[in-house]
Amino acid sequence: MTAARLPMRPMSPRRLTRIAVSYGILLLVTIVVSLPVFWFVVTTLKKDIEYLSYPIKIFPAVPQWDNYVKVFTTGGFSFTRYAGHSLFLAVTNTALIVLTSSMAGFAFSRLHGVPGRNALFMVVIALFIIPGSVYLIPQFIVYSRLRLTDTYWPWILGGLGASPFFIFMFRQFFATFPKELEDAAEVDGCGPFRVFWQIFLPNAKPALATAVIFNFGGVWGDYITPLIYLSDAKTTLSVKLAGSYMTPHGEPLTTVTLAANLVFALPLVIIFFLGQKYILKGVVTSGLKG
Repeated sequence: MTAARLPMRPMSPRRLTRIAVSYGILLLVTIVVSLPVFWFVVTTLKKDIEYLSYPIKIFPAVPQWDNYVKVFTTGGFSFTRYAGHSLFLAVTNTALIVLTSSMAGFAFSRLHGVPGRNALFMVVIALFIIPGSVYLIPQFIVYSRLRLTDTYWPWILGGLGASPFFIFMFRQFFATFPKELEDAAEVDGCGPFRVFWQIFLPNAKPALATAVIFNFGGVWGDYITPLIYLSDAKTTLSVKLAGSYMTPHGEPLTTVTLAANLVFALPLVIIFFLGQKYILKGVVTSGLKG
């Protein structure tokens, strides 16, 4: 016996108009946002003379796929070697900063008996609103006196120091967990660290994914910090891409440089699409309660 289907009521002209206008605005915004990306990708397939030609040509006469080969064969440096430097710093710093920030966020959220907890959290919030450029030079002076410049220790120690933004995000996210989970674990003999490691952390995938994507992208694309701390032999790919693709006469290979930047951005695009469903959930959840 099948349930009878109720007849669908036709939508009113006003509602149809509202839906059409909404989708039209969304389509227009999508086109506007996508145009720079489209232009960027198309330009990587042009010759430099086509890139500089006037009137502007949208599509190349013959797609120059060889530009992507030149990314790895010209420039006077090993693309994969410096990509390895960037990957090592991004993965190492991200792993450490996510671990330490999640532990600190758990402590601020669940360890209510710790004296001075609220005062310390106010300090974290204060550090959160200070721009990174303010302590860039004092931080460099400290690492220089410790003889840690031209090493990767600033990224490792920075990861161990956690991030005020991620501490705040994890604190807000862990505050949404029901106290019954924690009470049940304590009845079973779990201490705070075991509660964090076995219960809270495995269930914090949205916050973890958000922190990983944000921090990995920040370290991978960072230009200023490697430029200040590292020599040419140890620097990252973002620094090498700035001015390495030149003709023998010293003229920039613009379209090859754009192709190199597109290849450079691919890991970030892949990571974002793999974790995009967690980003909004992590940010929204961590901002609602606490």
